[in-house]
Amino acid sequence: MSDLSHSDPASAVDTVVVPRSSDLGGFEVKRALPSAQRRSVGAFVFLDEMGPALFPANAGMDVRPHPHIGLETVTYLYEGGIVHRDGVGHVQLISPGEVNWMTAGRGIVHSERSSPESRKGPQRLFGLQTWVALPRQHEETDPGFTHYGLDAQPVVEGEGVRAQVVAGTLFGQTSKVKTLSPLFYGDVQMQAGARLDLDAQYEERAAYLVQGQVEVDGVVFEPGRLIVFKPGCPVTLKALTAARFAVLGGEPLDGPRFIWWNFVSSSKDRIEQAKDEWTRTRFDQIVPGDESEFIPLPAVKG
Repeated sequence: MSDLSHSDPASAVDTVVVPRSSDLGGFEVKRALPSAQRRSVGAFVFLDEMGPALFPANAGMDVRPHPHIGLETVTYLYEGGIVHRDGVGHVQLISPGEVNWMTAGRGIVHSERSSPESRKGPQRLFGLQTWVALPRQHEETDPGFTHYGLDAQPVVEGEGVRAQVVAGTLFGQTSKVKTLSPLFYGDVQMQAGARLDLDAQYEERAAYLVQGQVEVDGVVFEPGRLIVFKPGCPVTLKALTAARFAVLGGEPLDGPRFIWWNFVSSSKDRIEQAKDEWTRTRFDQIVPGDESEFIPLPAVKG
């Protein structure tokens, strides 16, 4: 098997990112964005693959209350469930195929945990979390949260391909998920031998391979690869086995973004302000139903 380590002039592939992995107490996370090879794809500035993990009974995912500014978090699961709680008062269980879309804006605190019901027995958890950098004009917008079910996301099927349009417009269909940036996000499943053409409607496009093997311009890619495509180039993905991957991207960001811990901003000073506010408990740090814990500001950049 081979992955491109640099751009081939004859290929539609621009960059391939191999995520760095970390073990969070038996729960593996692979981080593809940001990376040394690529800081963003469209407005997407962060991409984590969570799991797949198998938790024993009486255990589960526990991400304590923590803050965000200047971004939107997008949670999408393949297996399992997570309960979202935030300081605005939202409480929402997300199940596979649904979307939790949280707008941090000027600041929000939230937690993500396995539900008490799921901890009664063994449970699997597998999914993606991405961050979308807010446009400059919306960086200080009011915080908010919206949950979208399957009925908000159109599905395109045919010739061994099933594509769920999570956000934006893709394959001629438009999701009902509201976004503040020109972007697209889709969940694609392909049978072995199927082909998929990804048009060049947006300048920045990528595919993150979750399962199976796909081929692009004669190069075979394994799971855990973020394949970034060249602007304007036609792209055809061929599934060598049954495969599943996310496609995402959009128009380029309206300027550089700084990322420190859970904070994203076009201004370094604004990030320093957020750090000070979290340290001095000037955020609204109380998450109803999850008041006893919080994650302190890291001593060094994480």
